[in-house]
Amino acid sequence: MSTVPDRGASSPQLLRRANRQALLQHALGTRQFTASDAMAATGLTRATVLGVCGELEQAGWLHEVSGERVEGAVQRGRPARHYALRAEAAVIVGVDAGQHTVMARAVDLRGMELAAARRAIDGELDGRDEDQCAAAAESRVQAVRDLVDLVLEQAGVGTRRRLLTVVGVPAPVDSVGRSPSVDSAFWPAMNPDLVGALDGAVQVENDANLAVLAEHALTAPHARTEHVAALLMGERFGAGLIVDGRLLRGTAGGAGEMRFLDDVLGDSRGADGVAALARRWTLEALAAGQPSPALAALPVEALSAVDVFAAARDGDPLAQEVLDRIAARLARIVAILSSLLGVERVVVAGAIAEAIEPVLERSRLELAGIAAAPLPQLVASTLGRDVVVRGAIELALARLREDPLELLAPDG
Repeated sequence: MSTVPDRGASSPQLLRRANRQALLQHALGTRQFTASDAMAATGLTRATVLGVCGELEQAGWLHEVSGERVEGAVQRGRPARHYALRAEAAVIVGVDAGQHTVMARAVDLRGMELAAARRAIDGELDGRDEDQCAAAAESRVQAVRDLVDLVLEQAGVGTRRRLLTVVGVPAPVDSVGRSPSVDSAFWPAMNPDLVGALDGAVQVENDANLAVLAEHALTAPHARTEHVAALLMGERFGAGLIVDGRLLRGTAGGAGEMRFLDDVLGDSRGADGVAALARRWTLEALAAGQPSPALAALPVEALSAVDVFAAARDGDPLAQEVLDRIAARLARIVAILSSLLGVERVVVAGAIAEAIEPVLERSRLELAGIAAAPLPQLVASTLGRDVVVRGAIELALARLREDPLELLAPDG
């Protein structure tokens, strides 16, 4: 028996789908439109535009609105009907499931924020302790579920549809949202099958990848480059990479993982981030007897990179030494990325970005001495600790604009 589809039966369906797709993409890209506007943008006939708009209005994705009047214009004949996307009809959720903090944001189909929430979690893990990681994975799933439920409740979702949840995790992620176990239980603990654990359509992505997507999408067009790296450098170090305008993913989502730094830097913890380095090197120096009245007075559990940088600014020799060591390490990492991938801009992102400028000043000087021109720009992100959540939202909206029917499914 032939398996070739019945072209006579499928063609009208495909044509109807293509027409709906074109109208939805147009609606997503404009505030409101008339049939003439849609005809010019899509190439469809007036009858088709009006028919599809009626179908989408009935499905709840479009609604008819009062047209914007142009001052001084004279209206002749019957006024044109104006349509607009019903942005409030569905909700998109972005989540940053970090090692120590979970953040979530709910937005409408235009990306307008409806609610946001943040919650600290216990993220201390030994990746070699499988029982500890298994327990952490279970509590992590519950923490993400609870926070998503909270922002949906705050957003007043009611009968609105939950369209897509995008979750960023501090682990490599493959094309179906899974993280490899390799020889450590840490990555699966950070991403305990969140695709299957959360309700509705879910996409899980590496947090640094989401950070670079946010940096690329939200940078002003005149300052944007198609070759950019975003470095998340809190407790651990990871890079999101866009080269030639495309996100680099690699096998099992491993592009941007920095395990090679253990060998390059001669440090078994080479992938530690700025927060971890500042704390570790400060405590090691204090234990070795180096004086620092300002830092020694702080409780060990409260010591942060911000404290170290502040002490360095005030002239503390120990803090200045730690700052210089971090700057030198960052300069070497940037030199590697510039030479290997040709990135033009390196952005240090995440919560540490607000305090990182003294380190960057020193790193730029170091970079000039170890790397060949052209040197990449080395800057701090302006998106703060919300960069991963904003990247999650940008990814969801980009997916919606590219293929609206995949998510909106008016036929459903």
